[in-house]
Amino acid sequence: MSVDASAPAGPPASAPSPVPALTERQEARRQRILRATQQLAARGGFDAVQMREVAELSEVALGTLYRYFPSKIHLLVATMQDQLEQLHDQLRRKPPVSTDPGERVAETLMRTFKALQREPHLAEAMMRALTFADRSVSAEVDSVNRLITDVIADAIHSGRPLTRAEFAAVRVVTHTWHSTLITWLSGRASISQVKADIDTACTLVSQATATSAAGAAGATAGAGSTADAE
Repeated sequence: MSVDASAPAGPPASAPSPVPALTERQEARRQRILRATQQLAARGGFDAVQMREVAELSEVALGTLYRYFPSKIHLLVATMQDQLEQLHDQLRRKPPVSTDPGERVAETLMRTFKALQREPHLAEAMMRALTFADRSVSAEVDSVNRLITDVIADAIHSGRPLTRAEFAAVRVVTHTWHSTLITWLSGRASISQVKADIDTACTLVSQATATSAAGAAGATAGAGSTADAE
């Protein structure tokens, strides 16, 4: 979801580099690799994911695995993207129902958090990969960040671009979600503390949406007055 160009402009969205489409057979092989990675990470976390074991479990040659994913970090970041895409599909089928946009975002993030909570070793592995990712993985990390933004934006109002104020609030909420997930994984925060932090951050979404709505109403009223005067 993009930022509304007619509203006060937010940071320009960088277009992702075009990726050659995979054939049906290649995509099936890629999915086998991601499933194998998920299984290994769910059993033993970050250290349990070894490229040779992933290749064996997914029944692909080691050289083939490296052509798809140049490193373990690439592999785990791609697994994170795959997990978020599945969660996004689930949220689209059953979206939050609150009338308050901040509450919808908070519910969305807690549902995402609880899904990751079911496989804590997997969540830890994926978050460590995001933390360790260097510039060689920047495109994959950007894809994950865009996906998280899209999940939050859909909870605010699906089908309409974000205003600048909403986009700024989403950035803060995203940082909060990332931070609370890390503190929970490290045992430094309880689930109730995570929820409290997310709820607090999401009040910014409610405020930003209200501000944007008021600004739009004022602009509409101003345009009407100008038209009447003419």
